[in-house]
Parts: sequence; C-alpha cells; structure tokens
Amino acid sequence: MQAYKIKDKAYVNIALIAVNVLIFLYFELIGDTEDTMFMIMHGAVYEPLVVLRGEYYRLFTSMFLHFGASHLVNNMLVLFVLGERMEQVLGHVKYLIFYIVSGISIMVHMGSAYAAVSAGASGAIFGVVGGLVYVVAVNHGQLDGLTNRQLGFMIILSLYHGFTASGVDNWAHI
Repeated sequence: MQAYKIKDKAYVNIALIAVNVLIFLYFELIGDTEDTMFMIMHGAVYEPLVVLRGEYYRLFTSMFLHFGASHLVNNMLVLFVLGERMEQVLGHVKYLIFYIVSGISIMVHMGSAYAAVSAGASGAIFGVVGGLVYVVAVNHGQLDGLTNRQLGFMIILSLYHGFTASGVDNWAHI
C-alpha cells in the first residue's frame, strides 16, 4: 500500500457518519431504538428471520441501526477517528465497498436457547480497524502517527467493552 494523500477529504466516511446519525434520529422520533421489537420491525438482524424467512436485506440495514445514543456515539467516534485514514488509503469508492462488505455480518448462536437481535456498525468498523492493522503493518508499523500498538490497544478496549456489556454482537467485533 502506498502512503495516502493527507489532502484528500474523507467524504464517504463523513457521509456514512451522517447517514447513521440521521437514521438514528429518525427512528428515535418514531419509536424507541432501545426497544428490541421496534428494531426488529425496522431491519435489525434476527437470525430466524434471516435464515428461515430469507430476509437477507437485514444484513445490510442492520449496520445503520443502533441500540440507543451511547451505541451510536461510540461507533461513530471510532469511525470518525479511523475511517478517515482508511478512506484516504483506499480511495472513496473502494472504501465504501470495503465498509459495506465488512459490515454485512450475522450472529450465529450454535446451541443457544435463543437468537439475539443484532444492529450497529461494529462489523464495518472492526473491518476498517482490521484493514488499518494491515496497512500499518505493511508501512513498517506506522502510518502517519498511527501505530499497530495504538490500534491493538483500541481493539482490546473495544473487545473488553463488548464482552463485559450485555447485548453486544461480539462476532461482529471479531
């Protein structure tokens, strides 16, 4: 990977943040984003609906839904900080494709008594983080002040938060 151009604006990343915020605000106006049934009705991933009913669109729509303001703020803060760098490395179109492909995920609960409801940009964001780990590695451990040590610390904190909080799609993080 070649070093990115610092002068390029991360238009796609800004647009993704804006879309996530606007969708969140809209759903807060018409309902409660912390209500699981409301989120299922509006596109969150619920494994039985995806697998048994073929509602595969949920794999896409769920990455723009968030369970409450803190979920949105945490995801958008990480995206704001790291997404810009990844977009500058990949370019606008490739970054958008990379983000969407990373974000399409489903939780599979082998042997569990229930299927969880999943929503949020975590899969896409952790895809961006993983991509940056690669880019930093091929740039000899650093990319414009960003190091693998800093990324590793962020990953550990995010995974710790995911495993200690309830209702988090840790498969999307991993």
